[in-house]
Amino acid sequence: MAYYTQFELEAFGFKSLGENVKLSKLASIYNAKNIEIGDNSRIDDFCVLSAGEGGICIGRHVHISVYTSIMGAGEIVLQDYTGLSSKCALYSSNDDYSGKFMTNPTVPSEFTNVSHAPVKIKKHSLVGAGSIILPGVTIEECVAVGAFSLVNKSLEAGFIYTGQPAKKLMARSRNCEMLENELLTTI
Repeated sequence: MAYYTQFELEAFGFKSLGENVKLSKLASIYNAKNIEIGDNSRIDDFCVLSAGEGGICIGRHVHISVYTSIMGAGEIVLQDYTGLSSKCALYSSNDDYSGKFMTNPTVPSEFTNVSHAPVKIKKHSLVGAGSIILPGVTIEECVAVGAFSLVNKSLEAGFIYTGQPAKKLMARSRNCEMLENELLTTI
């Protein structure tokens, strides 16, 4: 995997850019001026980050795996130590599929009914491969979302969720929070 150099990353014009950021040269970035990326974060091949007015805020030590897309006009936040496995999709905007309106971004807005809502994934949470996160969802701290899940409502901290739609499966260890404190004392 080939990554951009720090100099090349700075040329994108990100809203803010941390140190030791690894961004694949095969990722697609739209509206970099609305994207923040924290220290030690990595974005892999074939990812798409398309920031609308709300922007995309990626914390420290965040991993976004191959073929993942993050898009929409609403704010999207990935807090520190979060991860998105391959082929995940996060949406902060949604077309109205009722048939009462037209859809897709090539149609003028007066003919569509697009809604926007923020998406937030809090510290130490991770999302399994192929999962979809819809607008308006907050995934609280220390949550694990199983592969191929559909997250259409907010998830309570400290649990593992799976399914379509995602349902609470069992409690998740919160040891990762203690390990964070240990990591911080070493750097």
